[in-house]
Amino acid sequence: MITSYTAPQRDMLFVLNHLAGLEAVSQLPGLEDATPDMAAAILDEAAKFAAGVLAPINASGDLQGCRWDNGVVTPADGFADAYASFCETGWNAMPAQPEFGGQGLPSLVSSAVQEMWKSANMAFALCPMLTLGAVNAIAEHASDELKAVYLPKMVSGEWTGTMNLTEPNAGSDLAAVRSRAVPAGDGSYRISGTKIFITWGEHDMAENIVHLVLARLPDAPEGVKGISLFIVPKYLVNADGSLGAR
Repeated sequence: MITSYTAPQRDMLFVLNHLAGLEAVSQLPGLEDATPDMAAAILDEAAKFAAGVLAPINASGDLQGCRWDNGVVTPADGFADAYASFCETGWNAMPAQPEFGGQGLPSLVSSAVQEMWKSANMAFALCPMLTLGAVNAIAEHASDELKAVYLPKMVSGEWTGTMNLTEPNAGSDLAAVRSRAVPAGDGSYRISGTKIFITWGEHDMAENIVHLVLARLPDAPEGVKGISLFIVPKYLVNADGSLGAR
């Protein structure tokens, strides 16, 4: 059980600078700030956060675990405070696009930092990792309207994200997904089905949880080509951006 962690910064910087070509990456349009000196400073601060904040609560995550009470899931002691600090210090926003509140740093740098999070406390690190995956999917494929509603809150960490793939009848075989999505006539869909093993699928550390759910439209073809991806928030989002009903 990990109770302390020291990031291998020297090895990471060697990989970034001499193997992965960080200097060349920093010359690409929009990535000019990602210089080797900047990367070294980022890794130094990330190492302090991993060692001082995340590693010390790793044991409570293993020994205490999450608690469920009347529909509310509360992570182990220290996780909520660590997550609040994680967001306040900007770590959640590192690789996201600046137009949505991100820092626009290259994934080359953010990947090194994410390695520190996972090494110090895998249980904690899965939450921002899944949020980032949802951010990337929405930024790449969603409408401008959905991007405007969801991305700023997710990039800031106020809302977290998940991926809903697995079903009782379908593990890694996505062709067997049975969840259905029926148009509601107002631009939204009614989703029905059962998903299991949803990492960070419920907790009380963020105001909202944005689930990305795989489901099939009524006229979808069989197999993986018939799968669509839907945003299903824990709390519905009103037109003014406020949270509505669960």
